[in-house]
Amino acid sequence: MNQTKKVGILLMFAAVLTLCFSCGKKQSTSVGTTEDYSKIDIPQFSADSAYAYVKAQCDFGPRVPNSKAAKDCGDYIIGFMKQYADTVIVQSFSATLWNGNTVEGRNIIASFNPDSETRVLMAAHWDSRLWADHDPEEANHHTPILGANDGASGVGVLMEIARVFKTKACKQGLDIVFFDLEDQGSPQWSDVEIEDQSDWCLGSQHWAKNPHTPFYRADYGILLDMVGYKNARFTKEAQSMYYASSIMNKIWDIASAKGYSDIFVSEKTYPIMDDHVWVNQIAKIPMIDIVQNDVSGSFFPYWHTLKDDMEQIDRRTLKIVADVCLTAIYSGQ
Repeated sequence: MNQTKKVGILLMFAAVLTLCFSCGKKQSTSVGTTEDYSKIDIPQFSADSAYAYVKAQCDFGPRVPNSKAAKDCGDYIIGFMKQYADTVIVQSFSATLWNGNTVEGRNIIASFNPDSETRVLMAAHWDSRLWADHDPEEANHHTPILGANDGASGVGVLMEIARVFKTKACKQGLDIVFFDLEDQGSPQWSDVEIEDQSDWCLGSQHWAKNPHTPFYRADYGILLDMVGYKNARFTKEAQSMYYASSIMNKIWDIASAKGYSDIFVSEKTYPIMDDHVWVNQIAKIPMIDIVQNDVSGSFFPYWHTLKDDMEQIDRRTLKIVADVCLTAIYSGQ
């Protein structure tokens, strides 16, 4: 995921900011009609298990393109999901990076209740960044990051959601997509600037153009990105508000009803490039991004640095994010 590197790109999105706050009811897709969320019976999510899944990914090392760590971690996720999902599809593809290098990627799609016509799409990226270009030490700017929060945290939450989803019946169908090659856009030290930022989120671009099943549709989608930091604060990101305002507002309502307003805060923040953008624009599925996107204009403090490690991961944050998402899914029956 990318913060805009140039002020000019922010200006390109100024119109989006205006529209998303003045025309927030652009679409009317609803998460559900239940208002007393305390009565929604959801399966028991284990924060310890989610934490362990985050650590397991990091133990492979940086999951950068064409690396053994990426292959081994991808195989680990595939094997895990096959234990719980009704179907698992591996979508292999080639992509070209900002520097012209060709790399191989794998999107991993796990489906539950495949015959259900009402479906929820959840996603996270499972790669980690090839360059620690925001590290305070310039000598580290060409070093791969571990990506405990930026990558592994969202995957860990979704893995545990997959496990517990099988323990309690739900009429909704659920599709979990692990996107590859999300975090390989041009680094700060390069002089390459891709105006539309299409050098980011390569896996979601491929999936949105080539869904795992023909004519795939979901009622709505939730993207998880950087959802494990101990002091996380999730704001209402502008792209999400433009494309899927009713979904975002409902998710934040659920969080408020459950007492999580200290983490799911009401502030609206600037647009960012993340996987949900391509899902909205290409696949036409209304998708929001639950992401630490601070009103000060930054992501979490160790974003794209070598300190994005397990020391930054907090079990409470993982559980809160899952609690809100599971309530949304089970309230939609």
